[in-house]
Amino acid sequence: MKRTEMTHLATEEVGETDAPAQRPAEPAQDKGHLSPSRSEPWLSRRWVVALAEGVVSLVAALGFTLLSTYISVNPLVRIGQVSGLAKLQMYAAVLGLPLLAILLFTAYRGTLRHHQLVKRLVCAALAGLATGVVAGGVVVALRGTPWGLGGQEGDPGVLIAMANSFLHGEGPSGIYPPLFPGLMAVWAKLRYDGAGGTGFALKDFQIFFTAIAGPMAYMAWRLLLRPFWALLIAVPSAILFMDPIRPYSHASMLVLLPLLGYTLREIRRSGDRPLRATLLRGAVLGLVFGVVFLWYSGWYVWAAPGVFLLALCVFPWRAGKAVVKRTAAFVGVTLVTAGVVGAPLIYQMARLGSQNPDRYAFLAVYVDPAYVLGWVSDRSGKLDYQTWPAAGEMAGQSGFALLLLFAAGLGVGLGLRNIMVLTAAATLAGAWLARFWFASHMAHDNAVQLFPRTTWIIMYCLMILAVLGMMAVVDRGSGWAERTLRPSGAAPAARVVPRRVVAQLATGMVCAVALFATMGASWSVNRYMPQSDDMTMGIDAWRAHTIKKADGSCPRFAPDKKNCADIITQDWKQNPDNGEMWCGGIHPQDWKAVCGRRAPASEVQREEQEQEQEEREKAKK
Repeated sequence: MKRTEMTHLATEEVGETDAPAQRPAEPAQDKGHLSPSRSEPWLSRRWVVALAEGVVSLVAALGFTLLSTYISVNPLVRIGQVSGLAKLQMYAAVLGLPLLAILLFTAYRGTLRHHQLVKRLVCAALAGLATGVVAGGVVVALRGTPWGLGGQEGDPGVLIAMANSFLHGEGPSGIYPPLFPGLMAVWAKLRYDGAGGTGFALKDFQIFFTAIAGPMAYMAWRLLLRPFWALLIAVPSAILFMDPIRPYSHASMLVLLPLLGYTLREIRRSGDRPLRATLLRGAVLGLVFGVVFLWYSGWYVWAAPGVFLLALCVFPWRAGKAVVKRTAAFVGVTLVTAGVVGAPLIYQMARLGSQNPDRYAFLAVYVDPAYVLGWVSDRSGKLDYQTWPAAGEMAGQSGFALLLLFAAGLGVGLGLRNIMVLTAAATLAGAWLARFWFASHMAHDNAVQLFPRTTWIIMYCLMILAVLGMMAVVDRGSGWAERTLRPSGAAPAARVVPRRVVAQLATGMVCAVALFATMGASWSVNRYMPQSDDMTMGIDAWRAHTIKKADGSCPRFAPDKKNCADIITQDWKQNPDNGEMWCGGIHPQDWKAVCGRRAPASEVQREEQEQEQEEREKAKK
């Protein structure tokens, strides 16, 4: 097996990726390795330990989320919010510190064989705890209300209407991926007696799928990487990109990239496998891709150009007729299965795609399109395109940007034979070109076409390349040390850098990732704490506290218990397209300068009403 390919869920008996490589002439070292003869029989099975990782990660995520339901604070008061955030961190420390202590103990005192197993399980648990904290924060923010983030407005309102349409026997809603609202409808019918409970079902799904995003991302990366490196990609990306309002969207992006890399690796290898095994792998992968497509399809658009060209390059055209046939069979089965599963949405796209232009502009549309290392939503507070993003020290680029680009350069320079490096680089290039294609046509077509969302997948690719660059440096550096620094005449089993030292260093890095996870998760959660200002992200939780419960009463912490909104049970309907761009987050008098059109009368009236309200509040004070 080539080290540049990286093993998937294999045990560490083939050598840690964060440890020096064993020379081909060296005998295998018994100490610190799993073997059927010296380990329990069930531990010698690869799928058992892999299953244990998945179970541990899910239990950690969902268990922490359940524990968060016992945090008793008023989420609409800032002091209550701070206390809730602190309680989340205390729970994370109580659960996480013993795990890290066990990992440190086995690194210094236990056998390497036991340490490898512990590291796998601890990394899996930390991935679950990271997004469990985020989901727990949503639980705290929505305490006392059955409604999810966003209430019945914006995108959550659209999802609720789509779920109502499913409950009333209608088909997919336009070209929107139908699986998530369809599941909402099923859950609302099973638990909340139908259409009036779809908003309650949305809350359950927001919390649940936010919690399992970390385990999903970690296990997807474990198809290609060892535990530490999988954790190093999964945790920062899950915390940074996850949006609890629409948890299905970014979760699909997190798993799509490693799945694409795994599939391209299988294209390289399928010619060496029996035809039956090749067809089975293709069918399973096709099923997964089809489900992810129905879950959220947008990332396929941005990844398709680069990955398609890369697939043509890695296809073994010159490997012989038999190999070409088996590989073609694998690709064909994968595509056909994915197409069959995703057929409902593919049909809707072919039928209605041209009728659904995206004309919604907001702050991310107005800024320099070459900026891809930060994101703001359409509730950006007091920021505008003149104050955000803040210019960095080097041609507008910050120190973080330069470090990230440098690490990504290491990945391309030292790991280009790695199939995941190729996948991330190809996806980045395709999304980059697509971004500027749509942005350059925006003024002429009066359509945004979601091009700002390429920010996420481009930054994700840069993070992947950066981590793989660090991994390549470790692999190359350890291999160089073993070749050049080993004393002449040393025993074959002797190592310049002992495995124990490598295990201890890797353990320290896991502790650092765990600390980042708690800090980053708290940052993510804090953004969603309820605020009445509709230009902040906290407005989504605030709205959830202003709608009546199923029994007609107001939520426990409603700001006005006499004027809560009624439950809306309307079905989804496509809004008519007037051919003009909507200039979100811009004062009506500035619409002409920013979007080239006058603000509609409704927007002018809304602005006047808000100004009158502010004047009345000032007069009262």
